[in-house]
Amino acid sequence: MTVHIPRRTTLKGLGTIAVGLPLLEEMIAPARAVSEDAQVPVRAFNVFFGLGIPAPLQTEGFDGVLEPLKPLRDKLLIMRGVDHVRADESGINAHFDGASAAFTAEPPDGEAKSGGPSIDQVVRRTHYAKGLPSGMVPTLNAGTFFRRSRVSRYVHSYNMDGTVAATMQERPREVFDRVFGALSTGTGADAAKQRLKRSVLDSVLDQYQFYTGERSPLGKASRSRIADHLERIREFEQRAFEMPDSRKGPVSLPPRSKLAHGGSADPGGQGIDMQLEDLVSEWRLMASLYALAIQTDRVRFGALTFLAAGERLRITGDYKYDDRLIYRFNDARDLKASGDKGCSHEWWHKFNEGKKNEQLRAHAHMKMREVAYFLSLLANKESQEPNGRTILENAMVTVSTESGDGRHNDVKRELSGVFHAISGAGGRFRTGNIIDVNSEGIDVYNTMLAAMGAQNRLGPEKRDAKSVDAIRV
Repeated sequence: MTVHIPRRTTLKGLGTIAVGLPLLEEMIAPARAVSEDAQVPVRAFNVFFGLGIPAPLQTEGFDGVLEPLKPLRDKLLIMRGVDHVRADESGINAHFDGASAAFTAEPPDGEAKSGGPSIDQVVRRTHYAKGLPSGMVPTLNAGTFFRRSRVSRYVHSYNMDGTVAATMQERPREVFDRVFGALSTGTGADAAKQRLKRSVLDSVLDQYQFYTGERSPLGKASRSRIADHLERIREFEQRAFEMPDSRKGPVSLPPRSKLAHGGSADPGGQGIDMQLEDLVSEWRLMASLYALAIQTDRVRFGALTFLAAGERLRITGDYKYDDRLIYRFNDARDLKASGDKGCSHEWWHKFNEGKKNEQLRAHAHMKMREVAYFLSLLANKESQEPNGRTILENAMVTVSTESGDGRHNDVKRELSGVFHAISGAGGRFRTGNIIDVNSEGIDVYNTMLAAMGAQNRLGPEKRDAKSVDAIRV
């Protein structure tokens, strides 16, 4: 007898612990069956990276700094000529202004609110007006960043009233607990030690044994996949909490993160020193946890940030792509400066179309490599969906940044030609193309929302809307 189990089957443990299962053969309903479980859920995510890609460099396509996106080119639509002119706010820091416009196309409303909702939350309200299925994380805001000050530098998911849609999770362990639940171990140092000795998987052990044991209703392949899946979660948990394997000896408290967080991450705006290897290691753990949350259907909406708007880091280390050395980063040395003037941020302000812009190109290429790392996780075999497509193909994943040109002496130029890319959203958008849309961001976003079936629109009601049909299938 064929067994069918719901796509969202979850192993539930104590308190808030919930561990989603991967896609199994038994979750794929026959073609003739019509049920909610057989449908691919609606999802929307915003992926932000700091400082941007100068518009002239975007014209080089995949032969330039966009090279790391080339393996995903069939699953992405690259949009050039997207202008956030409605976000021009005289006297406001252009990094803050441009970052506020990302995914909202609106100027900021003070330092802690956006001027309106982000596109992911409009889609959420459209398709889940009565709320998401029970037990899901409503919105996941997470990221690796070190420039703080105004909120919209690093937060990129906003409610309909412009308030932050979810607390920002900036440490991998915070993301793990937010998605899979936290063990209740009391408080204080003893609790911290106890947390290191116990896994969230301890709380779902009986259910795990049922699904992988002899009495399991699942086939051999599915039982094996569940075992591999939970081992993968255990590996992520060990990395996030620096938990040693219990077979290797006594447990000790983990050292603090190698990377600064909170106020120490942005000491007076002067920037901090950062080894490229440390930056990439923490980001990739963060990105992997976020992808796992999507793959297990614990999260359907939110935003992920790789470096904040106006990010100030003095990066050192060899940067390689496909085993070839792209550049040896040493920002302070190359800029011959210290403090904020020695940060990679300065390369954007020094951008000159008539020069090589070697350092800026290397930094922008690195950002695209790390964005591509996250996107590729949504396009692998672990992200295969019942309809044969991957999550990246089914979801609306929007990639954007703060600036089209890093020079502050011309605000319109800085907020014009801002890089954008979107995934297919279930075949709604013309992936596999690079299109010069030459349109305002607000019209691009509203066209995307219309394609997603949203009735709500961004911006003033009386504004004349212009549909950007070139991006739609």
